[in-house]
Amino acid sequence: MADAKFDARTMLDGYRARTGEFRILDVPPQQYLMLDGHGDPNTEPYRDAIATIYPVAYKLKFASKALGRDYVVPPLEALWSAPDMAAFTSQRDKSQWDWTLLSHVPDWITRAQVDAAIATVAAGGRAGRLDDVRFETLAEGRCVQTLHLGPFDEEGPTLARMHDEVIPAAGLRMSGRHHEIYLSDTRRVDPARFRTILRQPVDAA
Repeated sequence: MADAKFDARTMLDGYRARTGEFRILDVPPQQYLMLDGHGDPNTEPYRDAIATIYPVAYKLKFASKALGRDYVVPPLEALWSAPDMAAFTSQRDKSQWDWTLLSHVPDWITRAQVDAAIATVAAGGRAGRLDDVRFETLAEGRCVQTLHLGPFDEEGPTLARMHDEVIPAAGLRMSGRHHEIYLSDTRRVDPARFRTILRQPVDAA
């Protein structure tokens, strides 16, 4: 019998979160396609990054399926930071944001396969920012995460509670970049129903 199709959303603990619950978990090192950028995610550079990374993710999926290991392309993810994190949490000054777009890659995928997928996409005439796509391992370790339900611009109170109350109360401090996992297709879902995992890497205080 063929192996079950791998789905990170149901098979990896890091994709589990509930609204109102701030869970501490240890996230193992994981592979990602990565693409860096700066500024408002509602502008063309961010959309170009998505249009670049998704074709590579799907080429990888189909190449893996052809070799007998199928999987669901995971939801889009991103790392976020700013010189002053208030620009991300309370002030929402999107012009100050640095971001790294992420697409999770199953652990059996190799660098050679990623290089081949990028070359195939390029040969099809969809260059985009292919030269900037990286294949790296992200090691976040201990994290605190929760599920935000609603528009992205309403994340502020949840992040403030995570940063100012939950993390210090657990004897922890923030480390690493803010991480979001977008469980909803924003093209088809009303913003009031967006489901976004909010994750913050932490260390002992």
